[in-house]
Amino acid sequence: MPRIVDVVRRHGPGYLERHGASMLPSHVRAMRDIVRCRTPEMGGHLAECTQCGREHLLFHSCRNRVCPQCGHDATVRWLAKQRELLLPVPYFHVVFTLPSELRRLVRSHQKALLSVLFRAAFDSLTALCTDPHYLGARVGALAVLHTWTRTLEWHPHVHMLVPGGGLAADGRTWVTPPRREKKFFVPVQALADHFRGHFLALARRALPDVAFPHIPWDKKWICFAKPAVQGSDKVLEYLGRYVHRTAMSDRAIVACGESTVTFSYRDSRDGQRKTMTLTGQEFLHRFLQHVPPKGFHRVRAFGLLHPEHRDELRRLQLLLAPRQPAQSPAPPTAKRPLPCPHCNQG
Repeated sequence: MPRIVDVVRRHGPGYLERHGASMLPSHVRAMRDIVRCRTPEMGGHLAECTQCGREHLLFHSCRNRVCPQCGHDATVRWLAKQRELLLPVPYFHVVFTLPSELRRLVRSHQKALLSVLFRAAFDSLTALCTDPHYLGARVGALAVLHTWTRTLEWHPHVHMLVPGGGLAADGRTWVTPPRREKKFFVPVQALADHFRGHFLALARRALPDVAFPHIPWDKKWICFAKPAVQGSDKVLEYLGRYVHRTAMSDRAIVACGESTVTFSYRDSRDGQRKTMTLTGQEFLHRFLQHVPPKGFHRVRAFGLLHPEHRDELRRLQLLLAPRQPAQSPAPPTAKRPLPCPHCNQG
């Protein structure tokens, strides 16, 4: 089966020749790293099988966050760390999406406006949650940026994992949302309206000399919120898939021809698995536009979940934890070594 690296090797030289002068350095580096990953160019080390004694040459990974061959171990570590920070309360999955009129502008000014997207989303959530009419408490959120659709089009939106409650002004009382709020503890439409005004204000302040496109006054900005009924761990796993990877995996590539690339995707409208064929140049354009600028963080923690409030978070974990009989801690599990390709025993 073809892989992303096969696409880059076949169509990358032509893409670089055509667009290299205008490409971002992070895009050029992503293509270079994907091609070099786990090849002699990256170097390697010898591993000896503990069972049959054979030696195997293991080439090193590139560790680029967009490489589909890398990121598994980093994702496992990230998930383990985030699970340690979870509060023993129900969680909500909240999504903030920008309208289509702003997408081209955001793509042209990613560092400035994607950071504004993060800030406007959490500020809007905070503004409503601190209102005594709704919750009257400080909240926290773990936010992850996604910029793609299932067909690799540019579609910036922020996923948030939000604890179901907040810390009162006294710093000791945990406030839970009223029972009548079945979907979310603030009105989603009010959240979307606040997000719209706050994002545009912050964006115009960040780019005072840039002309913003016209957005119809009656256009609704989409905010989505629902309880994490399957548990916060499931939402974490969903977010973790792309924390150390990007928009597409090797398994999605169906064919890589002389001039075209075919990949599979699940259509969100009917849930059916479909295929799409693009030119190699268009596929690389769509794939690379989701490579973040150098130094940009796609994962951010806010409010009670921010690292500066870690002591406060630990106290909340103890305060909210259900009482259980004392148990001796489980011994740490050793990392499972790679199986031997020859005997599969050592």
